[in-house]
Amino acid sequence: MKDSLRPRFERLALRLRELDAILADPAVAADGRRWRTLTREHAEVDAVVALYRRHQARQQELVDARALLADAGDDAELAGLAREEIAATEAELPRLETALQAALLPRDPDDDRNVFLEIRAGTGGDESALFAAELLRMYLRHAERRGWRTEVLSENPSDLGGCKEVVLRIEGDGVHARLQFESGGHRVQRVPVTESQGRIHTSACTVAVLPEPDEATEIQLNPAELRIDTFRASGAGGQHVNKTDSAIRITHLPTGLVAECQDDRSQHRNKARAMAVLAARLKDKDRSERAAREASTRRSLIGSGDRSDRIRTYNFPQGRVTDHRINLTLYRLQGVLDGDLDELTEALRAARVAEQLAQLEGGDAS
Repeated sequence: MKDSLRPRFERLALRLRELDAILADPAVAADGRRWRTLTREHAEVDAVVALYRRHQARQQELVDARALLADAGDDAELAGLAREEIAATEAELPRLETALQAALLPRDPDDDRNVFLEIRAGTGGDESALFAAELLRMYLRHAERRGWRTEVLSENPSDLGGCKEVVLRIEGDGVHARLQFESGGHRVQRVPVTESQGRIHTSACTVAVLPEPDEATEIQLNPAELRIDTFRASGAGGQHVNKTDSAIRITHLPTGLVAECQDDRSQHRNKARAMAVLAARLKDKDRSERAAREASTRRSLIGSGDRSDRIRTYNFPQGRVTDHRINLTLYRLQGVLDGDLDELTEALRAARVAEQLAQLEGGDAS
């Protein structure tokens, strides 16, 4: 480990002791919001300090094992044990050092946020809409596997049982951190149910993962810039959907962005949810525009965020899924469609960390 990094870890160890003392104060425990913020910071700092202490301990064990080997003399058994310990420690220390460097990387402030996940059918007509419905099922299954809560805010079904557009809210621990790299173009290659000649077609959908803004803190919406329309909900919902105009559509006039919600029987709750979706889309628009300005100097490994990016292909004839950003191919298509996305999401997160570490080392070198 670079000596320049040690003071940073020692400061974190000091911060951990401070947090222990602060959290022991009953007044802090009585303040729910502050308590949650501090306990989250404590968990993060504690994990890093534990990793640092592990690294320190293994370094000392390496010193001790080398000393033992030097003193072993003609004791072959003792020398063998020392060599085994040296080999194991020398193998572990680089992994610990990489993990420690990664722990110092700046965290995305949106990592712990809930998300709005939007799926839209693209090229391919009815087949694209059917694929959009399969992607929706995939993300719902993945959320179920991880214990996340989901809520379909709006859905525009197609004639053959697919969906032209759907907005899903996902709530849980680390949702945005794990799903943020799902944004982009998803392509499917297969023989559509509407194809009579057995030919393979290519269709596409776009996915957008938007972090949910904090209430009344992220984006301030000017009521004068909004047009709010009510209409009758469509799709499932029983007789109620035909009786009242409970669905809400909100248009942001300066940008033309539109958000709607028809999931709830309450017009008031639908309006609140539509406002939250609109705020998230406005924030994402601002983020995308900043990324576009920065793309001329550095293109991200994971992608520019452009919705036209082809990030992943689902090939049914070969039973494979390929993520083009990291050249990862998995030959278990059905498992992925059943919600087993962990190998993909973890590989994408690891690629982002590797890129950031390379940039960090490049900055140190310069």
